Amino acid sequence: MPNSRDFSGLWIALITPFRGDAVDHPALARLVQHYAAAGVSGFVACGSTGEAAALDKTEQLAVLDTVLKAAGTVPVVMGVSGYHMGQTLAWYKELALRPVDGLLVSAPHYIRPAQTGLVQWFTALADASDKPLLIYDIPYRTGVIMSLETLLTLAEHPNIQAIKDCAGDAGKTQALVADGRLQVLTGEDGLIFNTLAMGGAGAISACAHVCTEQFAQVIRCLQNGDLPGARTLWQPLVPLVTAAFAEPNPAVIKAVLAHQGLIQGGLRLPMVAASGGATERLLAVLERVTTA
Repeated sequence: MPNSRDFSGLWIALITPFRGDAVDHPALARLVQHYAAAGVSGFVACGSTGEAAALDKTEQLAVLDTVLKAAGTVPVVMGVSGYHMGQTLAWYKELALRPVDGLLVSAPHYIRPAQTGLVQWFTALADASDKPLLIYDIPYRTGVIMSLETLLTLAEHPNIQAIKDCAGDAGKTQALVADGRLQVLTGEDGLIFNTLAMGGAGAISACAHVCTEQFAQVIRCLQNGDLPGARTLWQPLVPLVTAAFAEPNPAVIKAVLAHQGLIQGGLRLPMVAASGGATERLLAVLERVTTA
């Protein structure tokens, strides 16, 4: 029988800290413990914000194990991507042996399959384990748009329980929320207010590495129907989101976390360090938000 999970609330799409060219596991554990104490709903390890494409499989497993240990009782979801069915299926099954609460799976990148191919791809993975599967719909990275019909077809599978919605299609988002079978979590930080106001379940956020409590409060207000309160909290966060994504993610977020002494600021090629101007702009916005 499938394991039903609640994926609502604020989830952190974790960065992967590096010390030199190696993963900095002590810093990663401290980050997870820090955000767990801030009351986040869960963590996503080895997503795009975590530079998973720059980590080999051994490193990804080690990152996952560090996050699981540091998170304690806070749920953890692991990112999965690929375009070779056999290899991706084997990796999916290996990850499912860990005590993860779900697996976040993107469409095969570069291939640009037909909608029937997408249905078969996600169904094969969902059949492989009783771990909940979360669809990662992010066409600007994968090159393929998942149609509403495809997503509603996949929602029939008992193991497919949520979606990280980065498609930027308000009509599709609203239709998924209205359908009710998938919990809709926005993966676009700038759409947190909109998605939750529509009735979405939550957010998987990179920006919430900073101002974590404020992002969580926005979501709680919207879940409780306090639209004016949420709007007041949300307005100062809008320029923060803009500043955080002024350069390719997670460069600016990492630079600010390094400034705060939480990590070293390294990235792996082809990612490069944020410019000084981008870092200063986010720090300035962050100061305004935290002193308001």
